[in-house]
Amino acid sequence: CEDCGKSLIGECKLHGPLIRAKDRVIPSRARLTLPHYLTLRVLELQAGNQQILGVFAKKVIQKRTQFGPYVGQLSTKLTRYDESRLVLQVLKDGGKYFLDTPNEDCGNWMMFVRLARNQEEQTLVAYQHCGEVYFTTVKPIEPHTELKVWYAADYAKFMEASAVFIKEESDVCPLPPVAKEPVDPWICSSCRSTFTTFALLESHQCIHKDRV
Repeated sequence: CEDCGKSLIGECKLHGPLIRAKDRVIPSRARLTLPHYLTLRVLELQAGNQQILGVFAKKVIQKRTQFGPYVGQLSTKLTRYDESRLVLQVLKDGGKYFLDTPNEDCGNWMMFVRLARNQEEQTLVAYQHCGEVYFTTVKPIEPHTELKVWYAADYAKFMEASAVFIKEESDVCPLPPVAKEPVDPWICSSCRSTFTTFALLESHQCIHKDRV
């Protein structure tokens, strides 16, 4: 203690504890690489204050927007596995390697993108090009929409995965089939094609907009 001139084990009983000053918290490499029109949101808090994060759009992102390449360490095995994220591999020098991201300083923001559970919520497609993995938007992404990804068809074969991922909810009990009443179809005003849901119609109409 500089006030009483004594060397003590622990706090000085006369003058009390030192005032502790903490270093400024610096964002990780992955968080610093996030484009300005994207944001991270905490979706869930797990045990030990572990955060489940998602990447969301802050403005409209056009279809065919490419992100990447994905940054990770080439490894023969994964040191960190998260069932809500895609497992990614690349072909380098004739060998197949994982893109491993054991922590946020070993990757870029793309490590936070969660996988799509079905085709409706998929906004990105992952594919390999020249030994790197990129994500590209498959439809316009509206503000406040989460970016979710699944493999492109060729990359799915390379990863030995299905072309479309559908998550099975194990805690949901299946209900017996119920006879459904006929529903009026949604009709495209441009080509008169019919669709069973408005979401499918909306996705179809984007094709007409792209052609225009």
